[in-house]
Amino acid sequence: MELSLWTYEGPPHVGAIRVAASMEGVHLLLHSPQGDTYADLLFTMIERHKRRPPVTYTTFQARDLGDDTANLVLRSAEDACKHHQPQLLLVGDSCTAELLQDQPGTLVNGAGLPIPIIPLEMLAYSRKENWGASETLYSLVRGLLAGRAPAPGSERPARDPDSAPSVNLLGPSSLGFRCRDDVREISALLERVGVRVNVVAPLGASPADLLRIPEADANVCLYPEVADTTCDWLKRSFAQPVIRTVPIGVGATRDFLREVAEVTGADVSGVLDDEFSNLPWYSRSVDSTYLTGKRVFIFADASHAVAAARIASEELGFDVVGLGTYAREQARDVRQMAKSLGLEALITDDYLVVERAVADLQPELVLGTQMERHIAKRQGIGCAVISTPAHVQDYPARYSPQMGFEGANVIFDSWVHPLMMGLEEHLLTMFREDFEFNEEVTASHLASGGGSHERAAPQPAADAASLTLAWGADAEKELKKIPFFVRGKARRNTERYAAERGLETIDLDTLYEAKAHFSN
Repeated sequence: MELSLWTYEGPPHVGAIRVAASMEGVHLLLHSPQGDTYADLLFTMIERHKRRPPVTYTTFQARDLGDDTANLVLRSAEDACKHHQPQLLLVGDSCTAELLQDQPGTLVNGAGLPIPIIPLEMLAYSRKENWGASETLYSLVRGLLAGRAPAPGSERPARDPDSAPSVNLLGPSSLGFRCRDDVREISALLERVGVRVNVVAPLGASPADLLRIPEADANVCLYPEVADTTCDWLKRSFAQPVIRTVPIGVGATRDFLREVAEVTGADVSGVLDDEFSNLPWYSRSVDSTYLTGKRVFIFADASHAVAAARIASEELGFDVVGLGTYAREQARDVRQMAKSLGLEALITDDYLVVERAVADLQPELVLGTQMERHIAKRQGIGCAVISTPAHVQDYPARYSPQMGFEGANVIFDSWVHPLMMGLEEHLLTMFREDFEFNEEVTASHLASGGGSHERAAPQPAADAASLTLAWGADAEKELKKIPFFVRGKARRNTERYAAERGLETIDLDTLYEAKAHFSN
């Protein structure tokens, strides 16, 4: 057994809570011990929900284990229905409760409650959060629609030629990455080409909305981590085609529109001919020549990792030096993208393995999760968060999509700013001896009488080599002339070069020799 301090995904029941918290008229009964209510904080503090998730916890304690915990489940179910009056009740258990083998779904299903009951099998000891969200949505849709599926082999009814084609947007959920704004952006894009959005689920949907899913011409698998299994079942059971292109980036958004046209017959030529995003122009502009060839490391959920790799390599001219995901269920797509870039995909849920990869590859920009933000900060590298797990600052109050043409604009700004800020820091460092910029005087934008505002220069992380090697004054002075955003890399390379040759002091010649050595 290996102890992990931080994880990319929570247990499956957190995924179930995400789906319940996304919907209207749905309540989740979770058989769980005291302490599992911590999950509420993910929504109220990180995503800043206005209300607590619609969850009733049985919250059994140690003293209850010698008693009848099955009756506790039944009482909790009756109380939840009476107090919250949901249209549908989901019933599952957390990892600790799974050991009791109370089978809460079966218990509540036989209790004669006046609403539909959907039991959940969470497999807490072999699966994780995204799988739990996917399984919950699938169980909901299948539980409500299984009895309405047409006979196997029957043809799907033709759409009225006078009505507009329609699609369902499946997968956006609470605690997803920018789901609220992505739905708004893609809905507007589809409306522009004459395609109506029939149902969005689970975000904002009710059980009655799920019953309307078969009415649409196709399903858009907007977030495969959550919707893939459901889309496959709907295709088998209701002959609904699946639109699988995830529209993140200009190229992917255009491919998405072409797929929509192929499936629904909509005319998308007018939208394809217009330039709705500034990203292509920005990336071709003179200012962006500074960005060309920047070394980028990408690690995220599978959908966002693949999309980021495509944008970085094809639309911004970055050099992708590392690509990986923590989502093993969708790892195949990441491996295929990595292979096309001449890389070997990093598939792991151990953040320490990711940290070692970043240290070894020494990229100039990291695109990842909240975990990679911490890793990049420790190593002095710019970072942009592109997927969950994310923190409160990644759930902005403003409109900030990742999908569609406007999403491409947001992505450009988010990715380029860390690199540009590195350049700004370098320029400030170059002029640090100037009468206005040196560290002994008050910053020019502050009141002159405010006194000195000293700032500590960032210190490189200590490692085995730097603990035994000394830097000469001339070499240290020359090192400070190297741009801020690559100075750490230059220091590490020089120290490694000196350590391999048994040197105890790094002088000016050693610095130049190391530069020549690593430039070859």
